[in-house]
Amino acid sequence: MPPKTKPVGDTVPKVDNEVAVGEDLEFQRKWWIVERTIWIFFLLLIIADLLGLFGRGWLAKAHVLAPDKSLDISYERVERFSSPSILRVNLAPEVVHDGKAQLWVSESLVKSLGNQRVVPQPETSAVGNSGILYTFPVTGSPMTVEFGLTPVSIGSNAISFQSPGLSKVDLKIWVMP
Repeated sequence: MPPKTKPVGDTVPKVDNEVAVGEDLEFQRKWWIVERTIWIFFLLLIIADLLGLFGRGWLAKAHVLAPDKSLDISYERVERFSSPSILRVNLAPEVVHDGKAQLWVSESLVKSLGNQRVVPQPETSAVGNSGILYTFPVTGSPMTVEFGLTPVSIGSNAISFQSPGLSKVDLKIWVMP
């Protein structure tokens, strides 16, 4: 004789003779708040990325003018590791002496930000004083010097520019992975 079995009883009442699944409205409301918070967070993250907070966009672009207006620098304040970019320095006419313009750049331009090329090609470059002094022949005014950067280290990088005898410009460039 087989043992008698008793049907399993459900403590949750059935609605319209359907499967009883139960509900916890207090938990559900808390979960909806968590869901909305996550959606808002990701939406803000996407908007920040599209605006360039993480590089290559409107928020990443920066422009600095020296106090004496001798240097006008355009650069990206947020860059990506191993991703090429261009830093432009416009030299004012007061930088030019005897048909040549000199521009001193801190060594972090090469060490941290991986300067690959300088356009136009400098006539001479001298290493010293924790940086490089470039001398360019001037063919016209205004003169623009472009540095091709490919960052080699992640984090905050301080960089300085100066034309001898004129104002110094300090920049910070953040390199992201």
